[in-house]
Amino acid sequence: MTTVNEELILKALSTVIEPDLHKDLVTLKMIKDIEIIENKVSFKVVLTTPACPLKEKIENDCIEAIHQMVSGELEVKVEMTSNVTTNRLDKLVLPGVKNIIAVASGKGGVGKSTVASNLAMALSIKGAKVGLLDADIYGPSVPMMFGEMNSQPLMRDVDGKQLMVPVEKFGVKLLSIGFLIKPEQAVAWRGPMVSSALTQFINDCDWGELDYLILDLPPGTGDVHLTMIQVVPLTGVVMVTTPQAVALADAYKAATMFSMTPTKVPILGIVENMAYFTPAELPENKYYIFGKGGGEKMAEELDVPFLGAIPIYQSIREGGDKGVPAVLDENSPVREAFMSVVESIAQQVAIINAQKPEAAV
Repeated sequence: MTTVNEELILKALSTVIEPDLHKDLVTLKMIKDIEIIENKVSFKVVLTTPACPLKEKIENDCIEAIHQMVSGELEVKVEMTSNVTTNRLDKLVLPGVKNIIAVASGKGGVGKSTVASNLAMALSIKGAKVGLLDADIYGPSVPMMFGEMNSQPLMRDVDGKQLMVPVEKFGVKLLSIGFLIKPEQAVAWRGPMVSSALTQFINDCDWGELDYLILDLPPGTGDVHLTMIQVVPLTGVVMVTTPQAVALADAYKAATMFSMTPTKVPILGIVENMAYFTPAELPENKYYIFGKGGGEKMAEELDVPFLGAIPIYQSIREGGDKGVPAVLDENSPVREAFMSVVESIAQQVAIINAQKPEAAV
């Protein structure tokens, strides 16, 4: 057998292409800690996100490359790990947060907050450090979605400044106006007061180190959206819609707003919620109650990725009412759908980060 050394291993791995970034793993500096002991080779592959949908393919490609180019007799052990990338240079706002993702919709009632909550939870399940900011001041949903209706954020002194500490549930850091008011209390504020409150949530909160901060925006195209775009360095926005024409029409308007602002926000893609209904007693059947394919058509017309479809299941509603996001239920049929969507989102974030020279791993 050929004498195996690190140079031969790296030469073999330089033929393995990262499918999204279109460069080899060695050039991308994704190979770490190569160890060679007799006929055993081990190393780490540092992915750009723990939610990488191509993790298994990359691992198999590495093993195959070494067997083909070095020796088929080698025992190859690959440890798949991750270091979430970012392209942020200005860390004055939310300095410890690598990526900030807004979840938006053109109209209410499309399940945007349910999607945002489950996406945040899914990223956390994948191993990422995640926060969720409920930016819907008039209709906060996050406290109920996570079963924390009676919780309040604590205060912490950081370098002489009093900062709010997010409520933490299921490993996700949460902040919402719903933690600061009674459940039955209405927030009768004008636009400037809402913008001021959200700016305070951003600047006067100790979010710590996060891979992803999810912003659950209110529906529409108003003050809150403009404030978030101006104040927060958004990595991108996920648009949520349902298949019917009226929801799609409003979603188009919201998407247009993000592209019209002076600081254009990339649209990471479209999520179609309530895509179809499958009764528990007929698991093979799909009933397209609100129409079919609207989200995919919208993605095609906007030339952005279609991130996936979320079906209608009773467990989603039950999870929201109980304060336990549906994706936490390993037996829930929607878990796979949310996991697939969140992998696509993480994939798009990694691609955007890699396209900018300041991107870092």
